Parts: sequence; structure tokens; C-alpha cells
Amino acid sequence: MPKPLSSEVIMSTEPVSALPRKTAFEAGLQTSIDALSEAIRGLYLSDDIPWVIGYSGGKDSTATLQVVWHAIAELPSEKRQKPIHVISTDTLVENPIVAMWVENSLRKVRTASEDQGMPIQAHRLTPDPSDSFWVNLIGRGYPAPRPKFRWCTSRLKINPSNRFINEVVESNGEAILVLGTRKAESAARAANMAKYEKGSTREMLSRHGDLDRSWVFTPIGEWTNDDVWQYLMQVKNPWGYRNKDLLGMYQGATEDGECPLVVDTSTPSCGDSRFGCYVCTLVEQDKSMEAMIQNDHEKEWMTPLMEFRNKYLDTKEDRQHRDFRKMNGSLMVHNGRLVHGPYKQYYRETLLKALLHSQQEVREAAHRGEAPEMVKDFESISLAELEEIRRIWVVEKHEIEDRLPSLYEEATGEPYAGRNLGEGSAFSTEALALLKEVCTEHEDPEGLRFELIRELLHIEERHRTMARRSGLFKALDKAMERGAFTTEAEAEAFALRRKEALDSAREQLAGSHPDYFSELVNEMP
Repeated sequence: MPKPLSSEVIMSTEPVSALPRKTAFEAGLQTSIDALSEAIRGLYLSDDIPWVIGYSGGKDSTATLQVVWHAIAELPSEKRQKPIHVISTDTLVENPIVAMWVENSLRKVRTASEDQGMPIQAHRLTPDPSDSFWVNLIGRGYPAPRPKFRWCTSRLKINPSNRFINEVVESNGEAILVLGTRKAESAARAANMAKYEKGSTREMLSRHGDLDRSWVFTPIGEWTNDDVWQYLMQVKNPWGYRNKDLLGMYQGATEDGECPLVVDTSTPSCGDSRFGCYVCTLVEQDKSMEAMIQNDHEKEWMTPLMEFRNKYLDTKEDRQHRDFRKMNGSLMVHNGRLVHGPYKQYYRETLLKALLHSQQEVREAAHRGEAPEMVKDFESISLAELEEIRRIWVVEKHEIEDRLPSLYEEATGEPYAGRNLGEGSAFSTEALALLKEVCTEHEDPEGLRFELIRELLHIEERHRTMARRSGLFKALDKAMERGAFTTEAEAEAFALRRKEALDSAREQLAGSHPDYFSELVNEMP
């Protein structure tokens, strides 16, 4: 156990007796950490199952990695053989300050691990381009996430980490996940941890609820927020990062810039700050980013990103930007009106241009010396994501104008570096513009006839050179069914009549054949 660095502690001026805070360090910090370190070493040496530590760069995961590092470092080098993987999932839409902090920390972890002869390997995980936030939002048109349609978490966070863990399990039979979850975080978290602890067959480990052959170890599970900060401030970081800088980052992410560790019983801990995706729409505001910008003029370069999020990802006012049909073209009625589906073409293009413009603003701020040198090539969206969006627009959505390259050049002033899509259309931009003009002249106020004809032309064109044109008629039928209406009002009237007819039929069936109706309902998916 490294010697505590008492000069780094934020101390209260009140007597200890006036601060009856709950703590996991009742025996004293040194004694408590010594006991925990001994338990960590015992668990590490008890089997050959590799460890996987989840690391986000926040206080809890930092404390977890740090306490494990110090414990294992005390073992003789010949006993430090079992691999310890440190994984950090970058959603690619993280708060840029936090993302850069974590990336730099991982580099230091790799260097320090090698220098100290530690079995620790750091990995930065990212979602596949097809699963990324921008590909789903701008490419497929998924509306910004909301409580009843939270499509982002599994794609951006869970899938990349689970894929890595499953690979470890496949190679070694089992894996032990070392997580910084704590019971003091919430009542729900405490209940969930207690549930899995009860079903455990190994001391200090619980079974993972979703991952097969995976155990969970939570070394700081009983710690409070203040315990975490006390430990981080008193014990030196073993991979060369300054924990005081981490405290400063939390401090900068609180609205009033205050981040005390211990003052009195009514003082909130700094642990209440939350970092995450700056595009998150499950909260009304990204308070941490707003506070960073407010508290530090050197972080004002993030303003274009915050403004993009607030202006274009408003989940309360986006109905007019969304198609009245679901992603598969079907109609759904709820509370007497149609449930809207993905973003329309014009809004997806608007989102892309605005995102690229905000990216350009950050880069230009760096070139003017108003942002850090490292963001001169700041990337909100990668070329791989742009290419996948372009493919979806042209191939899957039949938007054969192939507008993405020109949108990119308009927003950035730079040539688009993407490859040839291989979907060269027989119809020029001028021809498609003429088609749209003709449709508009023939009562196509919402552009639905134009979209249908464009899709039919693209389907026929794609099947034209095939030796066997199998699937052509099915694709045409699907397009005709999707494009059966010329206005949203017409579609809504049809959907309401259909719902009324179906409800009436159900009532009649339930009245005349109740047993059959009950059986039918039970068989419905």
C-alpha cells in the first residue's frame, strides 16, 4: 500500500465528530485498504480466470483500477502472470474533454504497465460503424433517443464491451469482470447487486446477469462517494495521472464550480457530477458540458457542439421532421393519430450539414488559437460513418441523388474523400429534379409520389442487369404498398378506419365466441 499523500486531502475545518458520514473506512483508510488489497491478491491468485476491468475515466472506475493495480503490484513478478484487461468503451459521442482525458489515460496505462512489469493491458473499444450514433440517427433516421425508444445504449456501450468479454470467455472458458459499481449510487443499484450476491457460489464474486460464464467483482461496492474521493486524493495514481486533475474535471462540470469533498452533512459530494454522451437526449440538458463551458473560457470551443445538440435534437418538437410511416413502411395508430417513424430525408440532410458545420467551427477555433492544438483535426463524425450513411441513403432508402458528397463539401469547404459507391444511377441530378418538379405540378404536396417513383426506378435499375430477376416483383409490391398514400392525412384516415373495423370485429368475436377469442388472444405475439 503506497504511503498516503496527506497534502492532497481536502480537509474540513469542522471537528470529525460534527461529520457523522457513513464510510467504508471505519478502521481507518490505511487499514481498510490493506485488508482490501489482501483480498484482491487472494482472489487474483485463486484461479487462472482473466480479469476485465471496466474503465470510463470517472472517479469510480479510476479508484477500482487504482486499488487493483496497487494490490497486484505487491506480488512478486513471477506471480503477476494472469492478464488483467482494462477496457474503455468510447461511444464516439462522448464529451470531448472526457474522451481526450480517457484516451490519454489509456496511453499512460499501457506505458506504466510495461515499465512496471504489470500484467495490465488497456483497450479502447468503439461501436461498429453500422452501430454508431450518427449512422443510426442521420443514416437510418432513428429519432433522437427517448425513454420509450432508447436505441443507443446497447449499440454504443453494451455491444462493444460484451463482444470483447465474450471473446475473452471463448478463449479462456470464463472471465471475471471488475467493476466500479457501488451500492451507495442508488437504491436500485444496491438492490441489484444484493440480488446477484445472494445467488453466488464464490466468495466476493457474483454471477453476471446477462453474460454467460462471467463473474463480477466489485472491490469498492461498499464505498460512498466521499470514500472514493478520500482514497483518490490520498493515494497516488500508479500510472502517472494526477487524481487532483480528475477532481478538477468534476469540479468544472458542476454548475457553480464547487466540488467539496467533506464540508458538512448537507454538502453534496462531487460524485453527483455525471459525464456521458454530449448528444444524450434522455436528459433535457447536458449540464456537465454547459458547466464546463461556463466555468472555464478555455473550454468554450465546445459551444458549437452544445448548440447543435440543443437546437437539432429536441425530442419534444421533432414530430414534423419524421415520416408518418414506421421504418418498415407500416402505419401505427396511438391516441387517435399516427405514430411517426424515422426522420425525413430533408431533416437527415439538415442534421448532417449542421453536424459538419459544428465540427468545422471547432477546428477553426483551434487554428485561431482559441482551442487546444489537439482539436485542430477534431472529428465529430468519421469517414467510415459518412460512407455507411451514404450507402444507407442510396442503397436502402433509394435516395439516388447521392447528396452526401455535395453536402460535405458545402459544410466543410473540402472535397469529399469517400470511395466510388458503385451505385451509379442512370438518372442525372437534373433528371431527378425535373421528375420532382413534374410530381409537384401534379398535386404532390408532400413529395410522396416523387419518392415512390424514384424508388420504383431504382429497384428496376438494380434488377436490370441481373441474370435472374428474382425478388423484383416482391420489391416492387413492397414499394407500392409503402407509397400507397399521397398525403399523411389520407394515410391517417385510412389507419383510423382500419383500427375501428378491427376493434369492431374483435368485439363481435369476443361476444359470439368468447372461448375462441380468448384462445386467439393468447396465441397472438
